[in-house]
Amino acid sequence: MSNRPPPIYPDRVSRISPPSDDLAEVLKAINVRSTILCRSHFTAPWAFRVDGSDLAKFHIVLDGAAWLELDSPAESHRLEAGAIVVLPRGTGHVVRDEPGTPVRYLEAILADHPLDSAGRLLYGGDGPSSTVLCGAFDAALLPDDMTDLLPRALVLDQDGSGRVTRWLQPFADLLASDGAAPGEAAVLAKVADVFLTEFLRQYLTQQEAALVHQPTEDGDGAPIAAALRLMRRDPRARWTVEGLARQVGMSRTAFAAHFRDSVGEPPLSHLTRVRLSQGAGYLATTSRTIAAIARDVGYDNESSFSKAFKRLYGRSPSTFRTEWSG
Repeated sequence: MSNRPPPIYPDRVSRISPPSDDLAEVLKAINVRSTILCRSHFTAPWAFRVDGSDLAKFHIVLDGAAWLELDSPAESHRLEAGAIVVLPRGTGHVVRDEPGTPVRYLEAILADHPLDSAGRLLYGGDGPSSTVLCGAFDAALLPDDMTDLLPRALVLDQDGSGRVTRWLQPFADLLASDGAAPGEAAVLAKVADVFLTEFLRQYLTQQEAALVHQPTEDGDGAPIAAALRLMRRDPRARWTVEGLARQVGMSRTAFAAHFRDSVGEPPLSHLTRVRLSQGAGYLATTSRTIAAIARDVGYDNESSFSKAFKRLYGRSPSTFRTEWSG
């Protein structure tokens, strides 16, 4: 008889039901403390690079537009005015006006271009302008297994979840004037704290389907913990049981049996839960199309994603999004 612990997810997930006590406690503990790095007024051509680090990053495009390009594996996003991007793993990235614009490190730009009297960075050429607020926060506020459930980049535009975008207006109001009010940076950081806390909680509320009792990182549990991390960090990879077993140094047969005994279901069944829970997170917090979300989480097309989503959540992705935003 198996001694495996029971999974903590339900057989079918309902967004109407509150999160389990385990998840609710973790979400309640999320309390972001952010730092505003710079408020930048860029004029094309412009570009900056930020190296990867343990600090999570965020950027808010207050006006104009920009491109975000993540380091390997390559991933890019067009950011229009009102877009917010959160990089919860501190992934290295480039932000620029257009693909191909020569790039400099943000630290070097700040060294050569001191902030003006209003606390702004002014940088670039004579082209169209964009205003970007850049900040960081400590990603260690989450357990490792939940940090792994967050994508490398969470992009929210102004048409995204009303539960989250309502925090954009305070930023716009604070930054409307050209002058720098006393303590403005501290006020901006406090608003960012509230917004980022809400953003992370809303996304992670949808991850309960993928939560299991995490195996230990050493001893017999290490290969399974490593496999879970691979699935969560790159759900769109073409994972197979054989491929995962090879990655963690086990035979296919031994890995499949050990995974099921530890997690409570076969590896590819759990991968489906990971993919769909991340899809639910995108649906709850962004306005990305269902087709784009399907690609992001490893499905070839919207139809196959929608069918799998309805089997787990009991409703279509579009209905789920409407219910969550309502």
